[in-house]
Amino acid sequence: MPVELTILAWSMVLLLVHIFAAAHVKTKQYGPKWNMGARDEKLPPLHPLAGRLVRAEANFKETLPIAIVALIGVVAADKTSEWTAMGGWIWLGARVVYLPLYAAGIPVVRTVIFLASLVGILIALWPLLTV
Repeated sequence: MPVELTILAWSMVLLLVHIFAAAHVKTKQYGPKWNMGARDEKLPPLHPLAGRLVRAEANFKETLPIAIVALIGVVAADKTSEWTAMGGWIWLGARVVYLPLYAAGIPVVRTVIFLASLVGILIALWPLLTV
């Protein structure tokens, strides 16, 4: 199996971590009744940690489709290489580091790590953009 698909499988695990981390802190703030209910009521703003985790989840979901296309694309086009694998691992590793940095509210380093994840995506995507 191409390593790019393994990277995608681990990215799905990271997606679950994002979803459950955000849901956990929101449930701690709003309570289990809110979590199991219809969630129609107006709620107070999220506490800072919950807000950061929700935004980190949204940010991950914004770049995940690009990574999926890049990594499945190189597999489907038979253009996998050490570079596409390295790009995928850079992207995933940076995204793993990004979550706790965002949760902790660390601004500049978080942005640098985000940019590193974009570089990883571009490395993996590059073979699909060249003839």
